[in-house]
Amino acid sequence: MRVSIVGSGYVGTTVAACLADLGNEVRAIDVDRRVVEPINAGTSPIHEPGLEPLVSAYGGDTLRATTDYGAVTDTEVTVLALPTPTDSAGGINLEAMEAGTRSVGEALRHAEDYHLVVVKSTVIPGTTAERLVPILEDASGRREGVDFGVAVNPEFQREGSAVEDFMEPDKIVLGTDGDERALDRLARLYEPLVAQWETPVVETGRREAEMIKYANNAFLAAKISLINDIGNICKEFGVDTYEVADALGLDDRISDQFLRSGVGWGGSCFPKDVDALRVAARDAGYEPAVLDAAVELNDKQPRRLLSLLDDHVDAEGCRVAVLGLSFKPGTDDIRNSRAIPIIEGLLDRGAEIVAYDPVATEPMRERFPDIEYTEAAIDALDGVYGAVVITDWDEFATLDTEFDAMARPVVVDGRRIVKRRDGITYEGLTW
Repeated sequence: MRVSIVGSGYVGTTVAACLADLGNEVRAIDVDRRVVEPINAGTSPIHEPGLEPLVSAYGGDTLRATTDYGAVTDTEVTVLALPTPTDSAGGINLEAMEAGTRSVGEALRHAEDYHLVVVKSTVIPGTTAERLVPILEDASGRREGVDFGVAVNPEFQREGSAVEDFMEPDKIVLGTDGDERALDRLARLYEPLVAQWETPVVETGRREAEMIKYANNAFLAAKISLINDIGNICKEFGVDTYEVADALGLDDRISDQFLRSGVGWGGSCFPKDVDALRVAARDAGYEPAVLDAAVELNDKQPRRLLSLLDDHVDAEGCRVAVLGLSFKPGTDDIRNSRAIPIIEGLLDRGAEIVAYDPVATEPMRERFPDIEYTEAAIDALDGVYGAVVITDWDEFATLDTEFDAMARPVVVDGRRIVKRRDGITYEGLTW
């Protein structure tokens, strides 16, 4: 099929490259030439495992990027993969989404055939019908359901495994409100994946599809906060939370996924989606007590980690290493990384911070330009009086003699990635 993708961030670039790999002709549309030019040159603008080879293989060929929304009229399907960040009140900011939707509508004014617009961005239930469809109709001068269709197709891609998640999905959600042409075209787009993996396909309404994404992330965020709460209790009783979680995971009603307790969740999706859902619930007159508790617990975990460091190190005037800056391994994304409140807490204590991450140094340097960054973990540990582990990069599991370079070998592990051994004072956050 001929597909245009509006937005070339973490979601859009991955979707575009994967659809090209499935044999489609893809046009990636983005307002930033600094994103467009690398894609056409065969280089991924973001760090994501498995993405670079796809962009290298198809960039400039069956995957071409442009700043011109006119590319929409050369395609059958347009996917909106634009950011919906958190606004000052905790809800979603639709500025980019509405601007992109208007540009797509203006392009559709010149289209001759039926066109399908697919909302892949995460939006509150009702947003597509009440905010986006009117913009499309106004800008295009055409009628939804007659001249063009609008579907909701939420993404379930985790940063660090986005390519795998797209190519081997757990489920595909198609929200169309009964528009058979929209459903048929969207089903054809995903047919190769469904045929290969026998992927469950959920055919539902647009409001339901919008809600499914929020419910998915809210449930996972709450699950992490629950195991962290249990983990904090376990720590008080000298119980290893991970042994408890191993037993919990054997219950098929619970499963073993998202039971790794630690310093908490971050990234772009969980924080903004849970906050947006809480705000929307309150606007509708409902108090989301469980989600409020999940967020409160998550916000406390970095402070608990720092309190464990305080038990062993007076950070004022001391060098302290921060290992891991991205919000999770496999990505250079620092949005809502747990390293941010940790660094802020250490700065409040008067610590001299030295930080290391395999790929996320430059984004964090923009946030904290005045702390020291190293190119290797051993350099970060040299001469420090304490180390905190924030991201569970695999290389941290192999650290051993490197800790001998510390002035005082105190390690507070927020992810259970460092091996406890003789010669270091080791504190696990929840074990």
